[in-house]
Amino acid sequence: MKSRNLLIAIPGIFLAMTAMASGNHAGGHDNEAIGKPGVASKVVRTVNIDMTDDMRFHSSTFNVKQGETIRFIAKNSGQVKHEMVLGTEKELKEHYEVMKKYPEMEHADANMVTVAPGMSGEIIWQFTKAGKVDFACLQPGHYDAGMKGQIKIAANKVNNKEDGHAHNH
Repeated sequence: MKSRNLLIAIPGIFLAMTAMASGNHAGGHDNEAIGKPGVASKVVRTVNIDMTDDMRFHSSTFNVKQGETIRFIAKNSGQVKHEMVLGTEKELKEHYEVMKKYPEMEHADANMVTVAPGMSGEIIWQFTKAGKVDFACLQPGHYDAGMKGQIKIAANKVNNKEDGHAHNH
């Protein structure tokens, strides 16, 4: 009796995980919390990030302004696969747990890039809200080793006020 219930439960577990994984990887993230995919023609600056086998991003902290579109060039100087994934700390931790269970899982979304050793990849991202956006390498073991960073987004309130005054005159 118990083994039959277990067999019934297993497909349900996989179904739930598939739904969760596809939800996360098909843009089901709360992406608005971290911004949105950027348009190449609107890039205001390029930021180079070096990913190394010391399990670090060089550099790991950046300051941007609300509304800016940034091109991140992630270069893998290491001997193993690394990736850069933008998200909230909560999303990154949840995604990392899934990656640890399914290390070969391939995923592609606008907020992430997976880079083979010696190669480079890019993310073009527009930061629509003030606050912070975290990023990490979610390859198994890398996040735990401290391969993470943070982007601080400064509020762009001054421009909004100026615009408001311009319309009043």
